[in-house]
Amino acid sequence: MQVSTHIIPFAIALAFGGTASAQQVVKLGHVAPISGPSAHLGKDNENAARMAVDELNAKGFTVNGQKATIQLISEDDGADPKQGTAVAQKLVDARVNGVVGHLNSGTTVPASKIYNDAGIVQISPATTAPQYTAQRFPGAFRVVASDVKLGSVLGKYALDTLKVKTIAIIDDRTTYGQGVADQFAKGVRAPGVRVVGREFTSDKATDYTAILTSIKAKKPDLIFFGGMDSVAGPMLKQIKALGIEARFMGGDGMCTDALGRLAGPGLGEGKVICAEAGGVKGAQEKVMEDFRARYKKKFNMDVQLYAPYVYDAVMVMATAMQNAKSADPAKYLPELKKIKYEGVTGTIQFDDKGDIKDGALTLFTYKGGKRTRIDVVR
Repeated sequence: MQVSTHIIPFAIALAFGGTASAQQVVKLGHVAPISGPSAHLGKDNENAARMAVDELNAKGFTVNGQKATIQLISEDDGADPKQGTAVAQKLVDARVNGVVGHLNSGTTVPASKIYNDAGIVQISPATTAPQYTAQRFPGAFRVVASDVKLGSVLGKYALDTLKVKTIAIIDDRTTYGQGVADQFAKGVRAPGVRVVGREFTSDKATDYTAILTSIKAKKPDLIFFGGMDSVAGPMLKQIKALGIEARFMGGDGMCTDALGRLAGPGLGEGKVICAEAGGVKGAQEKVMEDFRARYKKKFNMDVQLYAPYVYDAVMVMATAMQNAKSADPAKYLPELKKIKYEGVTGTIQFDDKGDIKDGALTLFTYKGGKRTRIDVVR
């Protein structure tokens, strides 16, 4: 991976139209795929952003002692990189004070340069690709652990707990899918363990018979998939139809409650193992349960995946503005860099790259068609 060394100075004095002292309106951009195969996850994110903004406004959000109204400007990137950069420029043109998004690594990474060049702070609630923060853009942050940690944790579980010896790897060729598959491949490098096949599909494909037939002939103990639930579900159906007995493993993109519905009988009992970036234990579980209950009451639907992280990202950004007594990104950025915020998802602090410190991962399996937690790992 080549890391950009050309970084536009971030602390540029810009007259942001949404600065609270000028108009008492803080413009907050949110981006996720509201259309396409991942729309259920994108809507989950949008709902959580709306929930946080509504709560802040209802409590009387103030900046530098003046009442301010947060205006949510929500955009749909369709999980498409070109659409993602287009809506990023749209938010820049709207002179937003900050952006919470995007969901997919493939849209977040190219959009991040546009925000950086405009001096806009960005917090991603879901992006796990290492290259996002490796660019060292000073205003780019994330509130979930990266694929480096996810790959190592899943790799360790595959070797130490599942005792696998032969592994096939499939990815969907997206930035996220290929990235998490690469990190998992690094995590399973060990004596006596072989990767017997490396295949790829796309995030739009529906027929995986050719690659699965090739994999079946190699009789792997485990199939790892890098991609989203909208592909993993149908793939699991075809794995069952072909009589493949291997366990199935993947990252947070497929680690959803919806996977049970999408996979149907292909889900099996304890056959699928996945990891979600984030997770809580102990007393923090009650905080998360309360959030889920409030979310369901407000939207009449369950949290899908990333909603708690979106909610916390909005709250962290708003808190940094209040601490800085300004909604100007150049002024509240230093507060964001040193923030320590107790959120729904736990303590949020960032390292010098913008990655969350001590990020958690939650391991899950599926039993009775339902996602079941195995453990939370930090």
